[in-house]
Amino acid sequence: MLNRDTRDPAALPRLLLTLLALALLWPGIQLSELDLAVLLQADSQNEMGRFVAAFWPPTHDADFLQLLLDATLQTLAIATAGMALALLLAIPASLLASRALSLSAASRGGRPNPLAQLLRWPVRGLLIFLRSVPEIVWALLFVRAVGLGPTAGVLAIAITYSGMLGKVYAEIFESVDQRPAHALLQAGSGRLAAFVYGILPNAAAELTSYTVYRWECAIRASVVMGFVGAGGLGQQIDLSMRMFAGGEVASMLLTFLLLVLLADQLSRVLRGRLA
Repeated sequence: MLNRDTRDPAALPRLLLTLLALALLWPGIQLSELDLAVLLQADSQNEMGRFVAAFWPPTHDADFLQLLLDATLQTLAIATAGMALALLLAIPASLLASRALSLSAASRGGRPNPLAQLLRWPVRGLLIFLRSVPEIVWALLFVRAVGLGPTAGVLAIAITYSGMLGKVYAEIFESVDQRPAHALLQAGSGRLAAFVYGILPNAAAELTSYTVYRWECAIRASVVMGFVGAGGLGQQIDLSMRMFAGGEVASMLLTFLLLVLLADQLSRVLRGRLA
């Protein structure tokens, strides 16, 4: 039996926080109208069984495999091109939004300069706006503007992911050890050199891991945006589902699984090289 000296002093606060979390979660469950019992109903189980049974066997004839290859390459191209455009905006925006290269932080013991802080707010506001609108909404807008096809998907990913990457990059720059960069700044080095030699070596592994993860997310997003006409695997899945071709859908889902595994292995290899 635990006595007063060996009892966990944080047990009561943890219990209270758990009860508070449950109390806040319950209204959310009610508002979402979550009803897991519907999955146990006979009609739902029969319908799901017929739907899953239609996926077997996966389609693998030569003509479909060529179509699948083209759609897969287009999906990769949409995700990669969108990420490349996002990086063009995210990298400079993250440097402007971060205090890592602030001269005031280096020379005043970490105390922020109010004027510099005021200049960073518009950049952070822009990043908030870019990532606040889901990519599928941007895709719908660009489909109206440029028509059906992968261009809408590329632009939608570029806009949304530039806000996400810019925010996280800025936080990564501020989370690493600032002393090497501050020492370079105090010695008269330029900000670019201080970033390359003082911050980037410590942040490279985390930046690479997050960038590859976001590329994986961009692949998933490009599939989702295909349902609104942005091309790639998503558009082909939508067409196959409309024709009740479950075997084709199964083949495309398996291909999508392989793409995610590829991205995961790529992230693992790059982190190992930069560790």
